[in-house]
Amino acid sequence: MSLPVKAKKLWVYIFVPVLLIVLAGAYIGGKYRIKSVLFNEYYERSNEPIVGIYDREHPAISQSPLNITHCTVVWKSTAIHFNDDGLTKALKKGNTLITVETWMKNYLGGQDDRNVLYETLNGKFDNDINELGNVIAKSSHEVYVRWNPDMEVPAREYQWQFQSHEKYAQAFNYVALKLKALAPHAKMVWGPSGFPGDTEYWPGPEHVDLVSITLGSNSEKSQTAYPLQNTVPEMLRSKLHRMRFINKPILILGSPVVGKANFNKDWLTQEYAYMDKYKSTVYSPENYNYKNGGKPVRAHLAIGVFDPNRRLIHDPNVSVEHLFTDWGEIQRGEFLKKFDSVINRHHDVIVTMEPWRDISKKPDNNVLQSTLNGRYDPIIKELYGIISNCGQTVYLRWAHEMEIPIHRYAWQSQDPVTYINSFRYFMQFDKGHAKNIRRVWGPAGDRGSADWWPGNDVVDYVSIAIYGLPDKNITDPNKQEAFNTIFDRKYHRMRFLNRPLFITEIGVKGPEEYQKNWLKGVAATLISNRHVFGVCYFNLYDNPKAWGNIKAPDWSISPQNMQTFSNYFTNNKKN
Repeated sequence: MSLPVKAKKLWVYIFVPVLLIVLAGAYIGGKYRIKSVLFNEYYERSNEPIVGIYDREHPAISQSPLNITHCTVVWKSTAIHFNDDGLTKALKKGNTLITVETWMKNYLGGQDDRNVLYETLNGKFDNDINELGNVIAKSSHEVYVRWNPDMEVPAREYQWQFQSHEKYAQAFNYVALKLKALAPHAKMVWGPSGFPGDTEYWPGPEHVDLVSITLGSNSEKSQTAYPLQNTVPEMLRSKLHRMRFINKPILILGSPVVGKANFNKDWLTQEYAYMDKYKSTVYSPENYNYKNGGKPVRAHLAIGVFDPNRRLIHDPNVSVEHLFTDWGEIQRGEFLKKFDSVINRHHDVIVTMEPWRDISKKPDNNVLQSTLNGRYDPIIKELYGIISNCGQTVYLRWAHEMEIPIHRYAWQSQDPVTYINSFRYFMQFDKGHAKNIRRVWGPAGDRGSADWWPGNDVVDYVSIAIYGLPDKNITDPNKQEAFNTIFDRKYHRMRFLNRPLFITEIGVKGPEEYQKNWLKGVAATLISNRHVFGVCYFNLYDNPKAWGNIKAPDWSISPQNMQTFSNYFTNNKKN
């Protein structure tokens, strides 16, 4: 029997939209691994088994049997129903780790109001949180909830990657609060991959019960700047090292290449012994510093220049000069001449010690370990003899920009623990502790820089470098980032550290008017951030060897622009 014409039209009106929704779901499924837009999903996460647990407070737990099932729950913004049968069965069987993924249908990328973090905070997934909480509340077993993992990896594996660290932390805590209100016994797991920069997304300890890291996550496979270590023990050590600021038990997740069968628990025993070896320095409990703040506030901003051509040093507001030196300069007496010249101008001095290029002219690819072995002790002794008790403050900076994963300097792309030990060795070399020397730890302020933090007891100032160009392949000065944008990003990475900042290098290229306006932004930022004790302008071309076929940027500014810049602070009573 055929349907009436009106019924046929009604059937078409209903069927076609549903069909379009299903097809759209299939498209998104192909792009984002979501099978349907109408239903949330559950499946076992067998490709990421829990292979171990690391807890410095309770080492014995690492040898205990791990009976935790790992599964995934996918929340979709378009879902109208969640069949919780699979999850309910898993929770009845025993202890379970639930990885929750949230996905948006109309996600277009970028940090806008359509991404999953903003939508989570706007309540888009509240029903999903409630459903999950009610299911967990019925379980008599331990339940761990890991929300939107691998957030720190700059990949396109998940929609919540390449997003605001601030919004991620807010969204994580939002979910945790709501979920624990319904299921108080649920344990929240903060789940970075363990990639450089992971602690930028740390949501704080209040709503985190455990941390997880992943050995060889899919997100990391596409990364080339920070490639995975060659062996599983090396990978494990580097990832655990990055968690040294966080006093929480760590779940260790495997991957398709690291499973329970080939994970050796003796590796964990080795890591306990390794961290115990440096328990008073690198892995001291004093690193557990969760709160922002605690940084001193300046009374006066020191203004400095690196100005080998002496175009800016006579500005009346300049009180600091920056000298870069190496082993060879000290041995040949060249550093002494430069240093005495600055002292005779009654200026304080930033001394950046670059540990290479001694007079033997033999490359040393292990300069940090060689320093620890005492190879350069006579040169270090001579350096301290020059800079100690000279009548001016000396800001002593050792092996700067160590965290950048390149090989511009011999001390880059090295083991962070070796760097830390060399820093401590160098800074503690002078047993007389000259009162005029201030010890400066000098990362660029890039991703993962806190991994190289040497400890409060050997650092007086943290220094960072801020140059306008976000990428060396950008030659148009108008594409340079504003100072405050870079400052906010780099300062956030230092929030675990309670030492004042000294920005020992800044620079901007371009027409004079552009430089003037950029520096005006620098002044505005520093006037409102009183934990910054000093700023130093790099008045020279950059090193051409570091820029390859691209013309090295010229950061030089005119004396007029320097005076305009320094006057912002002298004219501001709250300098």
